Amino acid sequence: MRRATSILVFSIFSTLPGAGSVAGAQATRSDSMRAEIVTAATGEAQFVPDRAAVYVGVETRAVTAAAAARDNAQRQRAIIDAVVAAGVAREQITTENYSVAPNTRYDQATQRSTVVGYIVSNVVRVEVRRIDQVASVLDAALAKGANQINSLDFFASNSDSARHVAIAQAVARARADAETLARAAGGSLGALVELSTADGGPRPMYRLDVRSAVAAATPTPIEPGQQRIQVTVNARWRFISTR
Repeated sequence: MRRATSILVFSIFSTLPGAGSVAGAQATRSDSMRAEIVTAATGEAQFVPDRAAVYVGVETRAVTAAAAARDNAQRQRAIIDAVVAAGVAREQITTENYSVAPNTRYDQATQRSTVVGYIVSNVVRVEVRRIDQVASVLDAALAKGANQINSLDFFASNSDSARHVAIAQAVARARADAETLARAAGGSLGALVELSTADGGPRPMYRLDVRSAVAAATPTPIEPGQQRIQVTVNARWRFISTR
């Protein structure tokens, strides 16, 4: 991982005559050249996720759109009831996507596509607020006819404390690099001019596609592991020359 980058730059600043004067301002020679040190550094922290989001889908096919939709609704209703029975509150289940599309078949001889039926897809997002419930939610959904588990994302209910640790680490590294640069250039570090941050964000450590596991007979093993959050800071400092 790239830890930090630092550069020594010289910037031109204009000192304006008179308070608040803008028009016709002329830069004074004494303050026209100011050296700055610019550094960038990354901080990192880890935390254990305590929640998950499961995307459960049902895809059905039939000759008519109405028949495909009816079959889909029955299956998805059974899946939602099973998930609720597994301990997930109904308000934690949200419809993410619903689509109806023609199912076409291409005829090589005539080089034409013909509609042979319709495909209905219904995907719901299930927020699981206890990690130990994830496996039972997956198994319950699959047992009731789910044939798409689009993804499984782990996250933390409150990652702010870890982010603050990462920020503090990044700022300390940026300042240490700036002080080293200043000493090497024959001076010292002056006042902080600018400080900004860019969040890398927590990355999901586990994403699962189990479309081929619909008929799984054993409980689904789930390991959330740890999540890592990265924060990069960019800083500008005054350089005070002692030479």
